[in-house]
Amino acid sequence: MMLKKVLIFALFYPVCIVSAQQIIYKAADIAPELKNRANAVIRNMETVVDMKAPDEVILTVKEVLTVLNKNGEEKAGQVLFYNKNSIIRGVKGAIYDEEGKLIKKFSQSDFTDESAISSFSLYEDDRVKHFNPNMVNYPYTIVYEYEIRNKQNLLIPEWYATPYSDVSVEKSSYLFLCKPDVKLNIKAYNFQGQPSETKDQKSQSYYWEVKQIPAFKPEPYAPNPDEYRIHVKIAPQDFIYYSSKGSYNNWEELGKWIYTDLVSKKQNTSPEMAEKVKELIDGLSDPKEKARRIYSYVQQKTRYISVQIGLGGFQPMPAMEVDRLGYGDCKALVSYTQCLLRLADVPSYYCIVFAGSRKRSLDKNFASMDQANHVILCLPFKTDTTWLECTSQTSPFGFLGDFTDDRLVLACTENGGKILQTPILSAEKNLTQRSAELFVDENGNVKGKLNTSFKGAQYDNYEQLIAESPEEQLKSLKRLYDLDNINFSNVKFNQLKTEDPQTTESFDLVIKNYVPQTQSRSYLVLNAFNKMNAAPDVMNRKRPLYIGRGYSEEDYLTYSLPSNYKIEAGPQEINLASEFGTYHMKMTQTGNKISYTRKFTLKSGSYPAEKYRDFSDFILQVNRNDYTKVVFNLN
Repeated sequence: MMLKKVLIFALFYPVCIVSAQQIIYKAADIAPELKNRANAVIRNMETVVDMKAPDEVILTVKEVLTVLNKNGEEKAGQVLFYNKNSIIRGVKGAIYDEEGKLIKKFSQSDFTDESAISSFSLYEDDRVKHFNPNMVNYPYTIVYEYEIRNKQNLLIPEWYATPYSDVSVEKSSYLFLCKPDVKLNIKAYNFQGQPSETKDQKSQSYYWEVKQIPAFKPEPYAPNPDEYRIHVKIAPQDFIYYSSKGSYNNWEELGKWIYTDLVSKKQNTSPEMAEKVKELIDGLSDPKEKARRIYSYVQQKTRYISVQIGLGGFQPMPAMEVDRLGYGDCKALVSYTQCLLRLADVPSYYCIVFAGSRKRSLDKNFASMDQANHVILCLPFKTDTTWLECTSQTSPFGFLGDFTDDRLVLACTENGGKILQTPILSAEKNLTQRSAELFVDENGNVKGKLNTSFKGAQYDNYEQLIAESPEEQLKSLKRLYDLDNINFSNVKFNQLKTEDPQTTESFDLVIKNYVPQTQSRSYLVLNAFNKMNAAPDVMNRKRPLYIGRGYSEEDYLTYSLPSNYKIEAGPQEINLASEFGTYHMKMTQTGNKISYTRKFTLKSGSYPAEKYRDFSDFILQVNRNDYTKVVFNLN
């Protein structure tokens, strides 16, 4: 479902050009504050990008990394992607012990070389070289040096000075060189100060450097790491990419190039396609209903397969080829659907987006080709805007789940690109409603029937479970309803596939010994199925509190009790309200029947770090009330 980025230019912690052998890197020389919370330390990292011409960009990297313990071992490996447009040159390295004494050297011949074809991809141009030191004694230091020559400048390496939370940095730098007349767009994120700049008749350069950055402990409910990591983006205005040339200074110009040079050239249609569309929309006049019919046809006819060829994986397959073969990647399926809609006189936008359950928007103030990894389709009707996920054979018409909700995307059109925002799945839309009729016997066993509906992002979360076999579904339910001695039968799922879709789950259940008993008393935890976990305690929080996607829950449970159960102690009605959400809990009794109501809403939002204590206290109150017990006297 993802467009593959050109990972040659996505190296997170490239390195230095001065010979590391001239410096002895002893582990003991690392400052204590850099060892704290660190599994590895970047001793010196220099990245140099020399753009001699649009089709000659040389990336030179050297990395000196000290691995402190086994948990840092994964940071010691190196992965280099290459293809016919990017050539690896001069890979070498060395490994040193704790005292900085040479253990061994290695070269390109020691790297494993294999195809980069992923399990879900039919075609890919890329290959990969990778190396793992496989050391057992710690600490040790590893040095990498390599050069990659690229025949394009559409994608320039994005420098990350602080790539991982558990890696400290002694020194890291990034040098960009080009000719003096080259026009650049540059943006530094979270970098204090300005880069060093030089310019003469032959070249211009930009240099960024950071020192002594300690590792840090990841914090719960933190924003996207790009919100606080130091990184730099560079985008030349004039570029060459494979056989294509172009120029852009903003999203409007980049969107036009994507559409005119990459997409529209692959959108020829056949008479057979036109005839099929005519057949599909016969008798329909409403553009939205035409689109609904065509979307259903695409879902039935095609399936998703990654195809990472054609202008570096950015260009879709020809629409007629998708029609003939019945498969394509996100680019191809969106382009194909757009072609069919055009044949029905229904306008649409080809939109690039960064997809993933963690929301990430395009930077509306800085245009570059490396900010998206997926394509979706936008239909701007007169009365509303409808969005389509074309890679799914099961998604409802007009529904974007948490893979692409609530973020800025680029609509690419012949008139230029424009930034749009995808629909927000609000806390009210992300609703789970649960009801159960439960019966408690004299031995404390519970049986009954439970019905639950899932909407919004919660609907999305159940897609995978529904596709499982009945045996796997039972295993998944046991994980989701984490109760000892629970068993399910007559499990059923139903889906309402509207633009506000809903999944309904129902089953019969038995929970043995759910109500523990002594000779004179029994104890019932009212909230059997939906307890809130406490928020982790965080001292001296550094990052803002971020709740990316709010949600709502409603639980209505009734318990029919044995005749000898007499309430000795029970909860009072609880109503909590804070800026982060609300909580309501109430118990009532009618005869031998207890009714339990629970309503909880968590709001999305971003808050200052000092608000985390208030948030944690609110969640802790919810957690404690979720474990409320009723005590029954059995005499």
